[in-house]
Amino acid sequence: MDEDKIITKAGIHQLIAAFDLLPDILFWVKDTQSRILHCNQHFIEHQGFKSLDQILLKTDFDFSPKHLAFQYVNDDKRVMQGHVVTDRLELNQTLSGELAWFSTSKQVLRGDNDTILGTYGVTRHLEKTSKALSHVRVIEEPVEYIRKYYHRTITIDELAKLAHLSVSALERRFKKHLAKTPNQFINEIRLENARKLLVETRLPISQIAYQCGFSEPSYFSKQFRRLFGEIPSQLRNKIED
Repeated sequence: MDEDKIITKAGIHQLIAAFDLLPDILFWVKDTQSRILHCNQHFIEHQGFKSLDQILLKTDFDFSPKHLAFQYVNDDKRVMQGHVVTDRLELNQTLSGELAWFSTSKQVLRGDNDTILGTYGVTRHLEKTSKALSHVRVIEEPVEYIRKYYHRTITIDELAKLAHLSVSALERRFKKHLAKTPNQFINEIRLENARKLLVETRLPISQIAYQCGFSEPSYFSKQFRRLFGEIPSQLRNKIED
């Protein structure tokens, strides 16, 4: 290996290791088949392993519940088609197996002549980050309320009362700490739960829509496509293939 290659390889490993200085950050690089090529130590440990060798060339289907793996791999494909994922709120599993909220950003990885080599991205564990933020605890109660009662009609007024804030102050806190408005957060929680039911059950799509708080199946389908890049029936067809 010549000097330039040694320097380049050392530079890559030092750059990736730098992400471990931030305890809530998971960083990875994947190839065009969504297989892990590089990642930081926090990512490795998050998946329950100790070294990169144990995780190399594995995909999300080796780590995550099926309905979540479908989303992550589908996101990779969309990113390689030109879509940018920025501060995407999604459920993921912690090392203990509990579901928690993470914010993910992904971009396409390009080589010489603009060749697509794969994707890279970072994920922040929001609950870890939140504990370090001075005012985020104010929105913890409305966030938990949304996660528990997403299937009901939820108004911004009742969420503001739970947080002991005005409506405008509540909206500012959500934008600051979650990069979402309360209504966007409610909508995405409903869609996330709907996607889980689509993958894990054989319930009719219309029933899933109602069960997750959507009064109109057509609106549900439109919102599902906006967030996940495909309509509910397309996801079902992938699972059945």
